Amino acid sequence: MIIVPEAAIADILTRADAFTAVEQVFAAMSAGDACNFPVIREAIGHEEALYGFKGGFDGKGMALGLKAGGYWPHNLEKRGLINHQSTVFLFDPDTGTVAAMVGGNLLTALRTAAASSVSIKHLARKDAKVMGMIGAGHQAKFQLRAALETHSFEKVIGWNYHPEMLPGLAAVAEEAGVPFEEVSLDGMVEADVVISITSVFSPIFGAAHISPGTHVACMGTDTVGKQECETDLVVKATVFTDEVAQSVTLGEAQHAVSAGLKQRDDIHEIGAVINGRHPGRTGDDEITLFDGTGVGLQDLAVASSIVDRAVEQGVAIEVDF
Repeated sequence: MIIVPEAAIADILTRADAFTAVEQVFAAMSAGDACNFPVIREAIGHEEALYGFKGGFDGKGMALGLKAGGYWPHNLEKRGLINHQSTVFLFDPDTGTVAAMVGGNLLTALRTAAASSVSIKHLARKDAKVMGMIGAGHQAKFQLRAALETHSFEKVIGWNYHPEMLPGLAAVAEEAGVPFEEVSLDGMVEADVVISITSVFSPIFGAAHISPGTHVACMGTDTVGKQECETDLVVKATVFTDEVAQSVTLGEAQHAVSAGLKQRDDIHEIGAVINGRHPGRTGDDEITLFDGTGVGLQDLAVASSIVDRAVEQGVAIEVDF
């Protein structure tokens, strides 16, 4: 069995690698070559933590396995650890034997950012100039770095419940040589692309905050009950997602669908756009929305890439198991 510890991931996995792995697995999903297994996600009754499993099998990339982990909301304040904790396990699809164990924390951050950036590449207007961020937590910085690599953005605007956290986004924008401006939610209408990355259960923004032609990537809703945007935006937008089954049950679209305001057939796979089976954006005034629920196959694809690179670079730890 190969072990790639969390501390080694940063020296192995690049944003470009994560982007390629996620784009390819979305395409494989839409082509029917890969499938996700039902998600298990439960409150454990301790530390207010959510714990669960995401898994699947990619018959094209030959990745079989699962990610185990969840969200411990008091980690940072109590222990100086990030709140999201996870580990990925890969198995040999030919024999079922365990093949690898890979640290999942940075992997999760990079694959989540890759998913939104894949959606921006394929769905945002080509002339998008203003990047908008709703949320400024740990994951938001990963999101912004990846997004800024998709277009020639000329400005970043940001909003957060706690504005004292916005300098973190400003620093990322500065790294990329792009000016940053703090705005109100009403000011988000200036954005051509908006990423929301929060963990709220009550909507923060809606159609009134989004201009015609904007691409919105809602990346924070991955659990029943969570909701980042008002259903009026979901209804108004052309909605794409990583996996329709998750989108309508635990993603941002769950609320519009349960209220009968949007139908399951109204939700499209981003993989179909990548494969050319769906045209994606069809007009400059169309609002597109990517419901990034986070699927296990993303984790497996990126973990497989990490293992391959770790072996190539001679940094993989091999143990008998």
